Amino acid sequence: MHGACVPLKQDGPNKIGGPTMKRAFVCAILLVMPVRSAAPSHARRLAAGPRLAENTQVRAALEWFDHNRSWINDTQTRLTEIPAPPFQEEARASAVSELLSESGLPARVDKIGNVIAELRGATENEMVMLSAHLDTVFPAGTDVKVHRNGSRMMAPGISDNGTGIAALVAIARALEFAHITPERTILLVGNGGEEGEGNLRGMRELVETYRKKLKAVVVLDGSGTDHVTTKALASRRLEAAIAGPGGHSWSDFGMPNPINALIRGSMRFINTKVPANPRTTFNLGQIEGGTSVNSVPYEAKIKVDIRSENEEELGRLESALRDSIAAGVRDEMEPPRDRSKGTLDWKVELLGSRPGGELSPDSPLLAALRAADEFIGNQSRTERSSTDANIPLSLGIDAISIGAGGTGGGAHSLQEWYDAGGREAGLKRALLTVLGIAGLEEGKSR
Repeated sequence: MHGACVPLKQDGPNKIGGPTMKRAFVCAILLVMPVRSAAPSHARRLAAGPRLAENTQVRAALEWFDHNRSWINDTQTRLTEIPAPPFQEEARASAVSELLSESGLPARVDKIGNVIAELRGATENEMVMLSAHLDTVFPAGTDVKVHRNGSRMMAPGISDNGTGIAALVAIARALEFAHITPERTILLVGNGGEEGEGNLRGMRELVETYRKKLKAVVVLDGSGTDHVTTKALASRRLEAAIAGPGGHSWSDFGMPNPINALIRGSMRFINTKVPANPRTTFNLGQIEGGTSVNSVPYEAKIKVDIRSENEEELGRLESALRDSIAAGVRDEMEPPRDRSKGTLDWKVELLGSRPGGELSPDSPLLAALRAADEFIGNQSRTERSSTDANIPLSLGIDAISIGAGGTGGGAHSLQEWYDAGGREAGLKRALLTVLGIAGLEEGKSR
């Protein structure tokens, strides 16, 4: 212990190793050693304190999920049936805002379209965010009617992210029902811009707004309890466009064709070698161009998604795409093309970039998640993925992305499905994780 020197075993009064010399030597060491507080840090104390589930109010919140399964499932159906294509999340945001306000947490919508509600804690200088993205990958006009068969629901977007936003609203209701006052303020957020070309714009705005106070972010994305995303997968989304004069398929034969050039370039690109380690991928996700089968098109475009565990590989792939498109244009312009009928212009533009990052293995947030796993009898693996958690992780803010329980499949397809069986485990896991890092105000109920 520091501040006291205890007697040591006597070796004899006249020996160099005698008690007097030994005590002096030990005292000298203790005086120069750095003093460590016996109390753990605030964040670690929150995660390692008395088991949250033994708290009466927390138990009431956990039991709320068991008693309200039908309401949660109905809410998921209602929200999924409100279309939320990229950049068109307003109607769904309005519904989520209304549900949060009905839960006793007045909500507002910011300039980006994020829905934000606050459960104020004992301190407003430190905050924990619980978020779920509002948008889907499906374009306007997609049939999002939910078909139910027992606990199974089927509809585009039902799991990604109908599950997440339903869980967000359910957790808000459980917290209010149990009159829980956290130590740190909890932000409950339905954010936009996670899918497609949204470029995580909702989470970027949130982190920019609350960065000075934000201590941790928990993202609810999809279903399951078998994983926790602790590593952010970096990605870039690009669009290659080739333009020409356009013309008639018969009278203007020989004119350079943007679609031909795009195909030539794309064939080169898809033959690009990528390493297995670090894992690196690419995907040609969208292609468009032309006005009719008997017209030489005046424009052709392709959208490409590239991802890697290594930023240098991302740069290499982006360069490969640019080189391939340039080569495709060059090949298309070779004889027998009639250059008097025009030339081709091309460009490759960056549509969006998701930064990488990684949560420390000794993070208090991960400790809170593991404690929640232990309570529900769950084992989960850590993984790398591209989610809203990319933004806080890239800035050194503790963040994870987890499923909200149940099981699902067919994400990003018209055959998407979700089974609500056992979803309560995911809801409890999320609630305990958030409270594990936000903490409870001692000796006070609301």
